Amino acid sequence: MPTAPDRVQPDAAPPAVVKAADALAEAARTGAVCPPVRTLFDDGDLETAYAVQQLNVQRGLAAGRRIVGRKIGLTSPAVQRQLGVDRPDFGTLFADMAVPEGGEVPAGRLLQPKVEAEVALVLGSDLPHLECTVVDLLRATEFALPALEIVDSRVQNWDISITDTVADNASSGLYVLGGTPVPLTGLDLRSVTMTMTRNSEVAAEGTGADCLGGPLNAAAWLASALAERGDPLRAGDLVLTGALGAMAPAAPGDVFEARISELGSVRVAFAAEGDNR
Repeated sequence: MPTAPDRVQPDAAPPAVVKAADALAEAARTGAVCPPVRTLFDDGDLETAYAVQQLNVQRGLAAGRRIVGRKIGLTSPAVQRQLGVDRPDFGTLFADMAVPEGGEVPAGRLLQPKVEAEVALVLGSDLPHLECTVVDLLRATEFALPALEIVDSRVQNWDISITDTVADNASSGLYVLGGTPVPLTGLDLRSVTMTMTRNSEVAAEGTGADCLGGPLNAAAWLASALAERGDPLRAGDLVLTGALGAMAPAAPGDVFEARISELGSVRVAFAAEGDNR
């Protein structure tokens, strides 16, 4: 991805941005959660929150991590109610966040994991438009996949506002993708139905329409927001379009599976306590 003109340079970042980024990075490194970072700058100041996020993204790149796409957060009314927010946000996906389908999340990898089921899109062409439309998404998307996003918060007890979650890379953790690509031709993502189970018991249900009226709507919002920032979505990018239902907390030993009509299923397990394979 090209360097966006508004990216914060580490040596030029305001002290509050550096302090918040340091707190979140230290929590991720040590496994010890931190207090809400919204206390370090004006709560609701989303531009500063995105500057915090971007600073840690740049640090990740400097450490050799590879960006593979973006995620959209807070698209489901159920998740918005859970977190007390009223708008979507976005974060960055790295290659080292991927868990193989049917794989296992090692014990201690995450701090406070929760799982949600989503539609993932993989792009076949760039989306540079400042006002991206659903038609643009239909043309640009190479295929869709069922996905599980394992969200996480570095903030103690998930005590977050939208400012905290934006700064914390949209509460990103890990993700799992189903293995069978499905082209969008003849597929209405608004009408797909989702059932997610935890240990074979239903943990969440929803439809494509529960994600900002449809996953393509969410992706169009993301594409426009990123193009406006000078860092547009590109061919090959993975886009996690947002939850189709409520988040479910994950505990050691849990097994999650989501089935999304027309797209198939995706599964992940969490290692038991003490299993550090």
